[in-house]
Amino acid sequence: MARNDLAELSAFATVAEERSFTRAAARLGVSQSALSHSMRSLEKRLGVQMLARTTRSVSATAAGAALLQELAPALERIGNAVAETMKQRARPAGRIRLIIPRTATQMVILPKLAKFARNYPEIVLEVTSSNDPVDLIAGGYDAGIQLGELIQRDMIAAPVTREMRLAVVGSPEYFESNTIPRHPKDLKRHACIGFRFSRSLYRWEFEKGRKALSLSPQGPASFDDPDLVIQAVLDGVGIGTAMEATLAEMIANGRLVQVLRDWCPTFPGYFLYYPSRRNQPAALAALIAALRFSE
Repeated sequence: MARNDLAELSAFATVAEERSFTRAAARLGVSQSALSHSMRSLEKRLGVQMLARTTRSVSATAAGAALLQELAPALERIGNAVAETMKQRARPAGRIRLIIPRTATQMVILPKLAKFARNYPEIVLEVTSSNDPVDLIAGGYDAGIQLGELIQRDMIAAPVTREMRLAVVGSPEYFESNTIPRHPKDLKRHACIGFRFSRSLYRWEFEKGRKALSLSPQGPASFDDPDLVIQAVLDGVGIGTAMEATLAEMIANGRLVQVLRDWCPTFPGYFLYYPSRRNQPAALAALIAALRFSE
């Protein structure tokens, strides 16, 4: 199908329905001469006369009527599909494809999901879990949630958590037979459980006053899932790290022992990011408003 065929076929259906170039042109918002030229162009390309013209009226030929019988339902379906798409700008509805680390899903999405679903029953969230930064457009995602430092600068980002801090933790059982580290350098004598993302081992970063250092954890295991890191810590395998906010209850009830807290600085937390504000669907705007963090 040529680039202009759909527009010309739609115009043909209008002329056939109105049985008048004058009325059809007014309905389509074009001049009568432009419409007449468009119909002659269509007939020339098809090699068949589609409209019988007289000084008083216009009607579809047999070939035109046969085409119209198949064309009218197709145009109606296209019109309905376009109208439904346009409604997504006007009302929050449709699917939103998101890519989010599991930790962010637990911290940001799940606590607000029930209320969001009640408020916007026509929105469906399709959540894919991944710790790695991704190209939203190439991956077919509408938006993502990621740590601010990992988001590309050409993205628009809205904060969805407060500032965050990593916690370095071990189990009480582990520290029964291992001394508690007082300085990050002491970690060289400990079994450190690593966390991997983007195929790389995350370096533990520490800062105190003007002093800053980082180290790669050395130990018996590393995982690409922070929940598995903490499970290994709880089992006494070694020392690990995770977001302090996710460990607060286990630290408070004594299942985990937090160490080196005065060496762990805060950093910008998670942000919801997306490519552009232009023609933003109402569903995405509603999600951004629901998740945006405010003090």
